[in-house]
Amino acid sequence: MNKTLSRKQEVAYAAGMMGWSIMTNIIIVMLPYFYLPPSNAGLPPLVPQLVLLGAFNILSIIAASGRLVDAIFDPFIASKSDASTNKNGRRMPFMKWAIIPAMIFCSLVFYPLEKTESLHNAWWLTLTLCLFFISVTTYIIPYNALLAEVTHTPQQKVKLSSYQQIGFVLGIILSACTNNFADLVQDNFAVSNRSEAIQYAIWGLCILSGIVMMLPIIFIKEKDFSVAKPTHIPLWPAIVNTFNNKNFKYYLISDFAFYTALSIISSGLLFFCTVLLGLPESEGGKFMGAMVLTSLLFYPIVTLGSARFGKKPFVLLAFAVLCLIFVTIFFLGKLPFGPYSQIYLLVISASFPLAALGILPTAILADIAQKDTQETGENHEGMFFAVKYLFVKLGQTLGIAIFAMLTIYGKDPGHDFGLRLNGIVGFGLCLVALICFSKFKEEK
Repeated sequence: MNKTLSRKQEVAYAAGMMGWSIMTNIIIVMLPYFYLPPSNAGLPPLVPQLVLLGAFNILSIIAASGRLVDAIFDPFIASKSDASTNKNGRRMPFMKWAIIPAMIFCSLVFYPLEKTESLHNAWWLTLTLCLFFISVTTYIIPYNALLAEVTHTPQQKVKLSSYQQIGFVLGIILSACTNNFADLVQDNFAVSNRSEAIQYAIWGLCILSGIVMMLPIIFIKEKDFSVAKPTHIPLWPAIVNTFNNKNFKYYLISDFAFYTALSIISSGLLFFCTVLLGLPESEGGKFMGAMVLTSLLFYPIVTLGSARFGKKPFVLLAFAVLCLIFVTIFFLGKLPFGPYSQIYLLVISASFPLAALGILPTAILADIAQKDTQETGENHEGMFFAVKYLFVKLGQTLGIAIFAMLTIYGKDPGHDFGLRLNGIVGFGLCLVALICFSKFKEEK
């Protein structure tokens, strides 16, 4: 009988997700705002607003190139982790060595070579993004593969996924508060330059991330909980094997569409607040916090309800609610009530999808991976999670790219049509996710 994680170890495992969530969401939330800020942000633009083929600006191309390198690296690190024979386990040794590089390169992303618009900044941003994505992937893929190995029942998977999601949304909140932390830096340390204050805030958040990412490694001894054996399937056949799973394909397409849409709303949050609603940028963190705290109320409903009625109905309902939320984004600032009422209506409505789509998809994928192991006799959970997170990252990249691309059509007060178009695109993506996941066959 395999051991089960104690409550302290479950919290330590979730802390690891909070750590990498902070850093990845700093990139999503702050990158467009820092490098191509709206005119009322008090920040200088740092890369030229060059447009290629009439649609793609330079920031969207940079983000895509960083994720392309990451996309190639994901299956590689998964294959190495699945095949590892390290005496300390297949996952933890990779995680341990990834933390410090991820902290350093996440911070360096926001240290442009020049303090004005420059192509040199574009090249520097491309390099640092690539190195950050490679570093953080080396942690994320083994980390997520552990969930399928240290949990042994569907109930344990959903429970640990719930803890994970709490860690993830705490990371979102902290990253969304970057400007609030920058305010504290300016108020308490006599830093007059806004860009420098943001850089100090990001360094602080990256250091915090590194500390909490160490907690699973400190408190969980992998060999005590996992008896999985190294897989002997080569890299390419292992990738092909995941795509032969029909259920996994439906899961993957819907997950990709969801993360693309989520990245659009995360990238645009500060713009929606400051441009569409005319609110201070520091309010963004408060709105994100309200959404997350409200989502916690839905955790027991999602956890207990999915055990009784299945996971699929909750996921479909979450996608339907998100469709309505993205339609609302198009009309922000034009609805017949005040700006605070509009944004709180939006974020509170998003709390149920945040809970359902945070908890259930990871547990669903762990079930898929575990069933595949039982059918094939090969333990390549890491490859399933690598392919998932490959598409998550491609979705996040596409989301940033779409958002950056649409800023061409307006991102400033009085010229905001590009920001509103994000609502229409997000609606279409969530509708695709809803249709695809409706074809998913859930095991009874």
